[in-house]
Amino acid sequence: MSNPSIETHLGRIDIDENVVARSAAAVADECFGVVGMAAVGMKDGIVKLLGGRDSTRGIKVTIKDSRISVDLHIIVSYGVSIMTVASNLQESVKYRLEQFTGLTAETVNVYVEGVRVID
Repeated sequence: MSNPSIETHLGRIDIDENVVARSAAAVADECFGVVGMAAVGMKDGIVKLLGGRDSTRGIKVTIKDSRISVDLHIIVSYGVSIMTVASNLQESVKYRLEQFTGLTAETVNVYVEGVRVID
């Protein structure tokens, strides 16, 4: 990931894409119906539920021309409305990232990689 620069009248601001990814992960953790983030293995297509260790896995952030694009790979809870959960996550991530960075969150793509039954 690169660190895009934003020039201001006082100097340059660099925002690391990992910082933005961690913020998006925090929103996903708080979102009702999201069980966790998913990582898709390129070799075999296996979807794994990720724990809290590497909270940015399953999230891809791109910042270009002061615009943020985010891809979130999630696992949802069984029995919830996938459309409602995904839409709520998109709106929440967009709002939080725009407030946090001052940049425009242009796209927030949600990929539901699985469903998990919660005990």
